[in-house]
Amino acid sequence: MVKTTSFDLKTLQGMTTLFIIDDHPLVGEGISMMIKDVSHLKVVAICSTANEAIEKLKEEMPDVILLDISLPDKDGLELCAEIRKMSKEVKILGLTSTNEAGIISQFLARGGSGYMLKNMDRSELIHAIDEVLRGVYYLSKAANQKLLEQYHSVKDALSRAPLLTRREKEILGLLYEGFNGPAIAEKLFISPYTVETHRKNLLQKFEVSTTQQLLKMAKEGKMI
Repeated sequence: MVKTTSFDLKTLQGMTTLFIIDDHPLVGEGISMMIKDVSHLKVVAICSTANEAIEKLKEEMPDVILLDISLPDKDGLELCAEIRKMSKEVKILGLTSTNEAGIISQFLARGGSGYMLKNMDRSELIHAIDEVLRGVYYLSKAANQKLLEQYHSVKDALSRAPLLTRREKEILGLLYEGFNGPAIAEKLFISPYTVETHRKNLLQKFEVSTTQQLLKMAKEGKMI
């Protein structure tokens, strides 16, 4: 159910209008109470589903949207992209309890302006809103740490990446695509014995014992 205040967005000149999309009513009410005495911020609508939100946003587009990633009728990442298509100007802040590097990066890639966790305090919320309005991406400390951890894991994997010959790269790519030894031999016009020799060399270079581990390491190192 969409909850709207008695305010019209067009009458709120000089005020930052907020729209909350979250299927937990207490979240919307809690944020409204949290910022009720902040003169330049006003919550103008609260929605519990993506479909309700889209219909409301077709009528009026606020300055900032606080968007939960987990909604009952549509994935929050998908909704973020959909809203971004509706408006290039609106700021979309992810507001969720999910702190995973993959989700954070996907949210930003789909047009999100920032990402924060629901355990934020009042001052952080206000700061995040002010930052995205300035055109700055905002990440909560915890979300930023997750992205840094991902960056360092990839960086470490790259630094350990072995040097491969052209043929080894070809065979690695075909293994990743699901080809087995005989199929690779046929595709590259070489003997199955040669393919197996290259595969064993790859295992040795990556310091792993199985093809599955080999592919995992190669993918983490952005080599496939």
